[in-house]
Amino acid sequence: MEPTFFSFKSQEKSGHQALGAVGFRHPGSMFSGSLLHDFELLVLVVCEETDSSLIQIEHCLSGSLQYQMRYIGRNELLQWVVSGEHPDIVHCFLQGEVIWDVGGKVTELRKDLTRFGGGMRERRKLKEFAGFLRTYVEAKHYAHEQDFMDAYYCVLQSLKHYARIELIDEGIVPGDRVWEQTQSINTVVRKLFDELTDSKETLEQRVELVLLACEFSVMSRMEDCCSPLLRILGSRKEAWSIQELLELPELGYIREELPMMIRKLVYRSLVKQSAVISGDASVCGREIRYWA
Repeated sequence: MEPTFFSFKSQEKSGHQALGAVGFRHPGSMFSGSLLHDFELLVLVVCEETDSSLIQIEHCLSGSLQYQMRYIGRNELLQWVVSGEHPDIVHCFLQGEVIWDVGGKVTELRKDLTRFGGGMRERRKLKEFAGFLRTYVEAKHYAHEQDFMDAYYCVLQSLKHYARIELIDEGIVPGDRVWEQTQSINTVVRKLFDELTDSKETLEQRVELVLLACEFSVMSRMEDCCSPLLRILGSRKEAWSIQELLELPELGYIREELPMMIRKLVYRSLVKQSAVISGDASVCGREIRYWA
């Protein structure tokens, strides 16, 4: 890839504290979704940190080349790998060509993300398990109400989270084409996916069968997948209130599912609870606190 069209965007001129850039070309005639759309090239400019007062996206023309330039922060990329957000941008960053690199920092960042190290892997697994648990519970609710179309949708989403967990176990960063990624490994979830989508049983039977398998997975995978949360719960002598846990920055990416997860962990006897007299005058009775 010729970087000459990009040379005018130096770190000093852009004002973004840029570390470098990665270019990702439109893959032939394939449809590339909303990120590339009809642009021939996407340029991801990686910055030390992003500033909302500066330009975040530019549509540019160099000769006959139309390209989109997006500015992303180094920490944003790390957060997205953990949270699962913007998998298309993460994919382009990992698979694109480095066209500008200040001191090798972009190359080193790609190596870090590709290695998908232990801490990052654990946090992503917790995030996917939270999504798996949420959609599984929703599917059970819809099935109980005899709403099997919505139950089917939720089970499908639950299996997608489960598939990402299995990819993470293999050291693979889950992308936006999860089912394509799982083809290369022999996974349980792939068989469940086929059972749900390509079986002669009725919709109700398929949903109920996969829900049973998901129930087993909840029981067998919970302790492993929730290990970062369990460590936090056991990190001090005092038990935690749910509000204290919700306010922890390191659990911000599972804040929505956290109350439900805590109750499930208590139900599975992985977390203990106790009741204390609350010091908050607005709280009636005793407050439940948690520890591991």
